[in-house]
Amino acid sequence: MFTMTTKVGLYWKQFIDSLPTSTSAPPILAGFDSFGFTEEDARAIADLVLHGTKTATGSLLWSYEADGKRVPQVGDFWIVTKGHDDPVCVIETIDQRIIPFDQVPPEYARDGGEGDRTVEGWRKIYWQLIQEECARIGRTPSEQAPLVMERFRVVYKEPFRLDV
Repeated sequence: MFTMTTKVGLYWKQFIDSLPTSTSAPPILAGFDSFGFTEEDARAIADLVLHGTKTATGSLLWSYEADGKRVPQVGDFWIVTKGHDDPVCVIETIDQRIIPFDQVPPEYARDGGEGDRTVEGWRKIYWQLIQEECARIGRTPSEQAPLVMERFRVVYKEPFRLDV
């Protein structure tokens, strides 16, 4: 996944080193990723996460299945990046539900923090995600496509330091 010589690896070590020594077992890193379609998206959305505007996200269940990856679970820790190997914070998944695209409630649009935060705006953004991912994995886009909807909280947002 990563080595301790990458910024992401060093940032994870920085986070672990910040925990109280009384912590029985350090958390395990589930992964790292940037939000959005482009590097510009990743930077903008990382700022939304850092400022508490974005506290929810979604992804296509079919993508996890096609890629043979484990679906995010409550208690998972992730490093949010603003592009490749540029960490900005650590988040923890606090809720996860599988919801068909056409049944995602307005609260996720608001808590997703992107665009105008309406369900209509959210559906436009996520329909693009569904279409792109379906093209990548050879599936037909559907209004009932299952989405992995997550809520998360920022647990660490200290700036990256090179001195870890």
